[in-house]
Amino acid sequence: MELYKQLLKQKEYVVSKQLLRSGTSIGANVQEATAAISKKDFTAKMSISSKEARETKYWLQLLDRSKLVDLDYSKLIDDVDQLINILTAIVKSSQNNDL
Repeated sequence: MELYKQLLKQKEYVVSKQLLRSGTSIGANVQEATAAISKKDFTAKMSISSKEARETKYWLQLLDRSKLVDLDYSKLIDDVDQLINILTAIVKSSQNNDL
């Protein structure tokens, strides 16, 4: 959310909004997963979180490469990579437990 505010200050409105939506969706879906009514529901919500993390990485890479707003995105990209790895491991583990 802090990056979103910084991007708005630099008058970047389109990509910043996409980044905000995908980035906040990660946590929202994880929260929904914690209240899942079944293992399948849990896996589906965590899978959505993983996909949203990947989308967030895409927007960060786009901002980095396009230089629309000249900031250092490397730490954020590294952080989202770690999050993707964690979420992917959770999804794979929960899918394996369903078998």
